[in-house]
Amino acid sequence: MTTTQGPQDTHDSQDYAAYIASLPRVLAASAALFRDGEGRVLLVEPAYREGWVLPGGTIESDDGESPREGARRETAEEIGLDRGLGRLLAVDWVRGAGRPPVVAYLYDGGVLGEDDLAAIRLQESELLSWRLVPRGELTGYLEGSTGRRVLAALDVLADGSGTAELEDGHRVR
Repeated sequence: MTTTQGPQDTHDSQDYAAYIASLPRVLAASAALFRDGEGRVLLVEPAYREGWVLPGGTIESDDGESPREGARRETAEEIGLDRGLGRLLAVDWVRGAGRPPVVAYLYDGGVLGEDDLAAIRLQESELLSWRLVPRGELTGYLEGSTGRRVLAALDVLADGSGTAELEDGHRVR
């Protein structure tokens, strides 16, 4: 059986495409929260901007990538560890000047042993270094909502509560 697209079908698909193009834009990012046996958090130093971040980055949603898949891919690319991720610890709606809002997903990367830490291989085109940072020093390395998001995720891990819903790093519920 052969189907053909009539003039009305073409018009409808053009209308739908125009409708989709008119919708508000939201960016999406995901990261993994890795700790060592002492509870220190693994941070990476990007080459393309000041400061420190968690391993992670932009979700390739145009290619059908999910937040979890994006966090795993970015972790493998950035630090050379391709591991399954644990539960979703936090979701953060982050407003920003001059850009659409970002929905940031943060997954539990688990506890890294000595062998895991020795296996870290930085993506040299993006990262300068990595370090393990104690909870009490995190906000000195992570700016604004990122620091608050990581602290909220550590609280979720410590108290066994559900995923933290955040706006600009502040708990909503």
